[in-house]
Amino acid sequence: MEQAPHADIAQAWATHILAHQTAIFRLAYLMVGDATIAEDLAQETLMRALRMQHQFDQSRPLKPWLLQITANLARNYRRSLRRYLRALQRLATQQPEFSEFNETTGPAWEATQLWQAISRLAQREQEVIYLRYFLELSEQETAQALGIAQGTVKSRLHRALVRLREVVDGEFPELRTERCA
Repeated sequence: MEQAPHADIAQAWATHILAHQTAIFRLAYLMVGDATIAEDLAQETLMRALRMQHQFDQSRPLKPWLLQITANLARNYRRSLRRYLRALQRLATQQPEFSEFNETTGPAWEATQLWQAISRLAQREQEVIYLRYFLELSEQETAQALGIAQGTVKSRLHRALVRLREVVDGEFPELRTERCA
């Protein structure tokens, strides 16, 4: 029995979306700091993209559109988490524990320290850094993923990096080495 044309289109669309699954998961993880939640958000991104495929502008790249959905879901998750924590009168934010890293030097330690430094920034600053440097999107793709102008990406990125340098200098001076300075 032959498949309906609609089923073929849906299968092709799903395959195209799944090609970006790693970037979707990485952004979700960077924004929420929990692999299990990031997996859930990545799955939700894929399901929403399938449901909303008719809204996708075929003249634009797919990856930024998917990452915009991911960022929105992660923001919503973080917002609901804050509400929940406030309702329970607990901490307003959570940060993952990095106790599994026993070393105090090396790439794993530096990555942990850098992630902690970035987590001190405002959410908008974190997002632009994650998209531009961690996911290596162009400024144009970052703008599309965030739903802002490319010039706004440049200014946010500049401010975020200035702020990150201040955080590193003040709280993580061990990250400032001759190769980073």
